[in-house]
Amino acid sequence: MPEPDGVVDLAGAVRSALGAVLDPEIRKPITELDMVGGVAVDARGRAEVGIKLTIVGCPAADAIERDVRAATAAVPGVTEVAVDVSVMTPAERRALTDRLRAGRPVRGQQFGPESLTRVYAVTSGKGGVGKSTVTANLAVALAERGLRVGIVDADVHGFSIPGILGLTDENGVAPRPTRVDDMILPPVAYGVKVVSIGMFVDSASAAVAWRGPMLHRTIQQFLSDVYFGDLDVLLLDLPPGTGDVAISVGQLLPGAEVLVVTTPQPAAADVAERSGVVARQTGQRVIGVIENMAGLVQPDGSVLDLFGSGGGAEVARRLSSGQEDEVPLLASVPLSIPLRAGGDTGAPIVVTDPADPAAAAIRAVADRLATRSRGLAGRKLGLSVR
Repeated sequence: MPEPDGVVDLAGAVRSALGAVLDPEIRKPITELDMVGGVAVDARGRAEVGIKLTIVGCPAADAIERDVRAATAAVPGVTEVAVDVSVMTPAERRALTDRLRAGRPVRGQQFGPESLTRVYAVTSGKGGVGKSTVTANLAVALAERGLRVGIVDADVHGFSIPGILGLTDENGVAPRPTRVDDMILPPVAYGVKVVSIGMFVDSASAAVAWRGPMLHRTIQQFLSDVYFGDLDVLLLDLPPGTGDVAISVGQLLPGAEVLVVTTPQPAAADVAERSGVVARQTGQRVIGVIENMAGLVQPDGSVLDLFGSGGGAEVARRLSSGQEDEVPLLASVPLSIPLRAGGDTGAPIVVTDPADPAAAAIRAVADRLATRSRGLAGRKLGLSVR
């Protein structure tokens, strides 16, 4: 016996409502991912919804089921909700990964010359200048502006991005990314997709003692096997110095643009200049300098220059002389206890205390980067002349 028209319409309304439910890892509607099975509503308003997870033990299962229940219950006329959770078949998973790759071959480069993603490599000459803290907060600030943002924690030996973004547990261990066949789905924090070698080690104190070839393969895998989707901005947190990873990034992402982080002291400025020079030698372009740990504002309003002053401007001046476009000093980020504390607790200051002077400086950089468009020069447009 056919169902009444009103019941059929109600099932359609439920399916439409489910289009607003996103997979927390893939960040696409579950209806587009073919994760919704049958949807039925009886004459009493009881809705039955079938959901197909990508893998057994999917870490997003509880969140998806909760959101499906809420979206279904919100449909006028639905009086009760039952959710049946199952798992995709191997064929359904293959179809999903093929659709997500959108024709890109397995282990193909996601951010090549044809990509619309703007890639920023954040580098520094020496360690301890707050490069990772700046990278994480900048990514979150860009995501707050509605951009689709990802981070590759390329500091393989000194990974810290998962902790700064609050992805680690009480023991400092980051979650392992979900794998769908040969595709890796990066965890999401504050709207930012993140991958780090810290997600593949067994403890927070584990040491990664790798040499050049292994480092290169790791960065290559992050850029090929990790599904970031359609990003507006990808940030790479590079290790300090001018070693293997910096050279690998130059080879794998020659179109990346470079942000140099330094401190105000002249000694740091001398070393920071070298990281920018090496980036240019691999074909990349330095687009700005961020001076971190600038003056500490005192209660009386005076500024205490604990690490000197002028280093950021000096690095910008020196790097400007080596390329056609001027390299600007994008920001001078003052010393800030909340900025440091936020990195320790996994709560970025741009979210928790946006009025803090350090947060305001980083947000100003995000405003500037958010308005930059990806140029079309040198890229294939997929057009042919007839």
